[in-house]
Amino acid sequence: MSLRSKLEDLEKAGTPIRIGLVGAGQMGRGFIAQVAGIPGMETVAVADVDLERGLGAFREAGLDPVEGLGGGNGRPAVTDDARELARSGAVDVVVEATGVTEVGARVAYEAIQEGKHVVMLNAETDATVGALLARMARSAGVVYTGSAGDEPAAIMELYDFARSMGFEVVAAGKGKNNPLDTTATPESVAEEAARKHMNPKMLAAFVDGTKTMVEMATVANAVGFVPDVPGMHGPAETDPKKLGQIFSLREDGGILSKYSTVDYVRGVAPGVFVVVRSEDGPVRETLEYLGMGTGPNHVFYRPYHLTSLETPLSVARAAIHGEAGIVSRSQPMAEVVAVAKRDLDAGEKLGGIGGTDYYGTVYPVSDARGMLPLGLAAGARTTRPVARGEVVSRAGVELPEGSFVDNLRRLQDAALVG
Repeated sequence: MSLRSKLEDLEKAGTPIRIGLVGAGQMGRGFIAQVAGIPGMETVAVADVDLERGLGAFREAGLDPVEGLGGGNGRPAVTDDARELARSGAVDVVVEATGVTEVGARVAYEAIQEGKHVVMLNAETDATVGALLARMARSAGVVYTGSAGDEPAAIMELYDFARSMGFEVVAAGKGKNNPLDTTATPESVAEEAARKHMNPKMLAAFVDGTKTMVEMATVANAVGFVPDVPGMHGPAETDPKKLGQIFSLREDGGILSKYSTVDYVRGVAPGVFVVVRSEDGPVRETLEYLGMGTGPNHVFYRPYHLTSLETPLSVARAAIHGEAGIVSRSQPMAEVVAVAKRDLDAGEKLGGIGGTDYYGTVYPVSDARGMLPLGLAAGARTTRPVARGEVVSRAGVELPEGSFVDNLRRLQDAALVG
C-alpha cells in the first residue's frame, strides 16, 4: 500500500499523525501550509520564541490557532516553550526547524525521552550531536531522522538508489547556488535577504559556505565518507554530465586524491548528485546506451529539492513505517569547525551561525581534533586572539556554563568516539 493510501486510511479512521513543530520561520511556514493539504496528518502545535510568528504561520494556512497548549478544542496551539511542546502528550512527531544547535539538541533529547519520533530540519544540530541522538532514539524505540527535502536526505535517496542496484558510489554532493564569500554578514546580504523574504543570518550562512559544509558533513556521517580536502574542492560547473570526470582521481584527469568523498559544486544548484563507477562490460554499455556517459564514472543527478515541503514525507515514514531517511552512523566521519570571519580579540563572546564572527569549514574527524565544533561556538567566549581565517581551537574558548549541546557532545565524544 502506498504512503498516500496509508495516510488516507488514518484520515478516515480519525487518527491523524499529530505533529509538533519547533520554529515557525521560513521553513516552518512552508511546512505548516503543506501539511494543511495532506490527509492523515496535522500540525497540532508550534513553538516559537515569537508567538505572533507562530500564530501567523497557522493563519496563513487558513487555520485558527490559539495561544498555549492547554487545550484549544481542536484548534492548533502556539507556545513559546519548545520543551513543553516536546513533552506534550498531544504530539506524536516533533519537527525541529530552528537551526539553533542549543535548541535543537534540547528539543530532540526531550522528544526522544518522551517516546516521540524526531524529524530534524536542523542540520546544524545533527552535524554536532546527531550520532548520539540517533543512538538514543534506537534505544528508545523511536525514529530520529534528517528531513526529506533537505539536500542531505535528497543525496541519501540517490545514494540508496545507486547502492541498492549494486553500484559503487565514489562521491556524493550538491550544488551551491550562492557565490562563496566567507566574509558575508547579515548586513552585507541584507538587501538580497529582503528581496527573498529570508532571515539575513540564514542567507549569510548560505553565502559564507557554512550551510554547505554542515549539509555535506551530515551526508559524510550517514554514509561513511570524508571530505577529500578541508572545506572540499567546490569546483565551478553548470553541466551535471561533466561531474563524473571532475570527480575522478587526479591520475585520471579529475580533482580527487581518493574516492568515498563528499563535495559541492558552484553551479548545478539546486541539484544533488552521486558519482558511481561501472565495470567494463554489459553494465557500462547499457549506461552509455541510456545516455549516462561512457564511464567509468557516471552521474546520477536530481535537479531539485523541495526543502520543508517534503518534510511531511519524513513524518509519515517515521510514524507509519518506523523508517529514518538519513541518520548518522555511530562513528562520525566529518566535523564542521569554526573559522574566524574577522580578527577576534580575547574575551569576545561569539554570536550565532551566519553572524559576523565565524564561518564553518568541514574536516575529516581525524584532522579536527582540538578544533572548535561549529555547533558549540554560539555563546562561547574567546580566551586568546584568533586571526581572521584561523580555525578557532576548542582550548581557546570558554563554553557557556550549562550548555546542553556541549553536554551532549561531551557524552557523544566519550561514548561513541572514545
